[in-house]
Amino acid sequence: MLLKKLQLKTIDCSLMLAVCFSFFFTSIVAAQEVIPDAVAQKPAEMPTGGKLKIDGIIATVGDYIVLDSDIDKGFLEIAAQGGSTKDITRCQMLGKLLEDKLYAHQAIQDSIIVSDAEVRTMMEDRLNYMVQQVGNIDEVVKYYKKSSVEEFKTYFSDILKEQKLASEMRDKIVKDVEITPEEVRNFFKKIPKEELPTFGAEMEVAQIVVEPKISAEDKQKVKDRLIAIKKDVLEGSSFATKAVLYSQDPGSSKNGGYYKMTRKTPFVKEFKDVAFSLQEGEISEPFETTFGFHIIMVDKIKGQEVELRHILISPTVSEAALKEAKERITNIRNKIVSKEITFADAARTESDEKETRTNGGTLVNPTTQDTRFELTKMDPALYSQVSNLKDDEISQPLLNTDDKGKKTYKLITVTNRIDQHTADYAKDYTKIKELALKEKQISAIAKWFDTKIKDTYIKIIGEYRSCDFANNWLKK
Repeated sequence: MLLKKLQLKTIDCSLMLAVCFSFFFTSIVAAQEVIPDAVAQKPAEMPTGGKLKIDGIIATVGDYIVLDSDIDKGFLEIAAQGGSTKDITRCQMLGKLLEDKLYAHQAIQDSIIVSDAEVRTMMEDRLNYMVQQVGNIDEVVKYYKKSSVEEFKTYFSDILKEQKLASEMRDKIVKDVEITPEEVRNFFKKIPKEELPTFGAEMEVAQIVVEPKISAEDKQKVKDRLIAIKKDVLEGSSFATKAVLYSQDPGSSKNGGYYKMTRKTPFVKEFKDVAFSLQEGEISEPFETTFGFHIIMVDKIKGQEVELRHILISPTVSEAALKEAKERITNIRNKIVSKEITFADAARTESDEKETRTNGGTLVNPTTQDTRFELTKMDPALYSQVSNLKDDEISQPLLNTDDKGKKTYKLITVTNRIDQHTADYAKDYTKIKELALKEKQISAIAKWFDTKIKDTYIKIIGEYRSCDFANNWLKK
């Protein structure tokens, strides 16, 4: 029963969080607006009949409003992404919208800051995704019924900022929630045996990676090319145009290499070190990161924020280098198969992947941060590489191209298989701990809502006052 209650609480407290925010871009709040301060303090009252809506407003939370059309847009967004809405009521959808508004409102009260640079980065990510889905930016603008790209970006940036505020507020609420081993044990003991969760089949995987060596000559060719581009810009050419023509960074090349960043922006250290060492108008010398070689030109410095443009060019891996890497990894495989060395020891001494070689090549699941991968949730590319491997079998050398275009050869082996099974405290401690922590976090969020709802101006009008909300939005 306890587990069922946990599941129900999860649905009640963040029903749409799992459904809506699992999609890459969420537009449930697409038509929601911020009320000017003067209006927010005293929204228009409903007539006693209770059925009329004033300009479509159905709820007010602090400085924010929710429109009746927002609920319809929420359903449309879920359906457009292939999700089912048959078990979601309008009241539940409204409850989720009210949660988001209270999060965002309180984030502002708590002086949580979302920078323009963060919003711009989110905007680029969302736009790239949406354009991939529909074909071009004009279709995106048309879908949102805006007259121009600029109007859409202004409109959408407000939505993204609100979403980020809500996310930061949720993180703040649960960041200090911790769980002790004793609490995990008590949580597990309270679950009746017949209600213990079932965990799917899992496996643990290890790999050895060999990177093709890029010659000093090939690196110098790229640096010489960037030096020539820098010279052209200093002589009057447009850096932005050069970035559009030559930069291999998909995230910025279309925008002339433009980024706005602070020291907290998640860029690699080498990039940030160079960016914050330059003066306005200065262009860096070519420098190397894991992505390739860059040059940076700083456009503006505003306090702790830098606006810049950059050009990225990566050296091309030669066929000779690829052949040499394949021969090297084939030799490693032969040594493992002939029992000259174990897979784990070979990973420690021969692998070029720093992240895995210290622990014998064992991969860490990026979602759970443990070493187990549930087969039904495994990355399709990884699953295709390991699904047909037998116990202790070593794959043939696999040519892998990552999302940065970087080519490597690797060997993969399955080091452990775990069949589908009912939860076991000793074997599944990590997963049980996650469930216990989730319950404690939900409890913390529920207490937060109870407190903030009492302290915040909230008004729900019309037929929605008859909703049976999970939270006390009606302050009964």
